[in-house]
Amino acid sequence: MPSRLPAPERRQQLLTTALAMFARLGYRDASMNDIAEAAGVTKPVLYQHFGSKRDLFVELLTEIGAELRDTVAKATADAAGPRQQIENGFRAYFRYVGEHTDAYRVLFGSGARRDPEFASFTRSVEDSVAAMIAELIVVDGEPVAGRDLLAHSIVGMTEAASRHWLAHDRTPDVDTLASQLARLAWSGMRGLDRGSAT
Repeated sequence: MPSRLPAPERRQQLLTTALAMFARLGYRDASMNDIAEAAGVTKPVLYQHFGSKRDLFVELLTEIGAELRDTVAKATADAAGPRQQIENGFRAYFRYVGEHTDAYRVLFGSGARRDPEFASFTRSVEDSVAAMIAELIVVDGEPVAGRDLLAHSIVGMTEAASRHWLAHDRTPDVDTLASQLARLAWSGMRGLDRGSAT
């Protein structure tokens, strides 16, 4: 018999267990049986909290996306200026990847990207992070659409760097990685219109 937990605690336990399972096996291969067994509950208990595997996965994607957005937004809001905002944003992003690797893999892994409904959650996170970056791109004569494209390019660069970083023993450290990418992004933006990116 599983130990009796208050419903909110049980729900959080099931989400945590499901996160690890989806990160390890992927959405298609992780079953509700697997999740219930790993959580130490019966399948009916799991279904009391989540009507289906899809419902469970969607809730995870929603929570992870909101957490990552809030993490980056808070880091950039606390900075002194645009240059520092960019570096703080990178640092917060990579720190999140390092501390919540399972969450990052679930949100940006192939399982989420292949399904049109799930992919919308990934795109929503990318769009919201890109919107924050676009506000920092101030280039004379650069239309809003151009800033949006540049911001999405930086987001893509960040995701690619994260995958490489995780695959290579998380080297260099987070601060060095954030500083390197911030310099690259800032130099590139300044190069669009010399002296006008502020």
